[in-house]
Amino acid sequence: MAKEVKEAVVEEPVAVVEEPVDTEEELSPWYVFCSTGCGFCKKAEPVVEELNNEGYDILTLDLAEPDNAKLNQELKTEYNVQCGTPWFINADTGKGVCGFREKDVLKKWLDGEDIPEPPRPTGQAPRPPFHGSTNKEEITWKKEYKHWLEDNEHMPKDWVGRQRTSTQILEAPRPKSDPPRPPMGPTLSQATDEVLDKWGTDTKAWQEENSHLPNLQPVDQMVANMKQRRTQMATQQPGGVPPTPGVPPTPPSGPDQSAKLNTLDAKVQSLEVKLDKIINHFGVK
Repeated sequence: MAKEVKEAVVEEPVAVVEEPVDTEEELSPWYVFCSTGCGFCKKAEPVVEELNNEGYDILTLDLAEPDNAKLNQELKTEYNVQCGTPWFINADTGKGVCGFREKDVLKKWLDGEDIPEPPRPTGQAPRPPFHGSTNKEEITWKKEYKHWLEDNEHMPKDWVGRQRTSTQILEAPRPKSDPPRPPMGPTLSQATDEVLDKWGTDTKAWQEENSHLPNLQPVDQMVANMKQRRTQMATQQPGGVPPTPGVPPTPPSGPDQSAKLNTLDAKVQSLEVKLDKIINHFGVK
């Protein structure tokens, strides 16, 4: 009988020893912060997937989530970093990569190397003079453009090779004036039909004055798209009410609006990028 008791006592520590073996899985310190509507974030997705398939563990964190946005700000404060998206960061070491980089560069980062910032252009290129400008204005611009190219000789050869000469720029179609600026961001979300229609009328007049420009977009379609986008911005949020003609959309309310607004802002930024591309197509900065 005593022997049986002794065996039971011996077996009891075995269970106690095995219990701590089930420990929590260690979280990866490698993050990439992304945002909706970010083209370079979409470009980075397959690269991140390839690296994870090779055994790395990069966590993709969407800034539309409040917790991710909070972590993003905490890491920027801790390591004194200013970066948009995508932002690759090792939370343990602070070593990061700002912006999209190719797979070989990211592998060096994952292996612990310091990745220097890529060379960036010095300022924006001076805007070409409008169509119909004077000879004096064109000569002044040519000097400014030449000076800008000289200031950016540090850029890679492929970047330098993509820059057009001043003659090529002046020979290309140029607008006679700046196009009307469309409502964007919060301004679009609160714009009435009258405001959007007024922008459409002004833009049609501008297009008639600049009919020599190629690939002008149908104004009616652009106005319709903005109205549709404005409606989505209102209805996609809890408490939002679709706008009625002449009345701004009703702003939503509720405790969970922070995450929704973050997502909405990202979508609005995507729309703004598309509109900016249309404007920049005319050579307007």
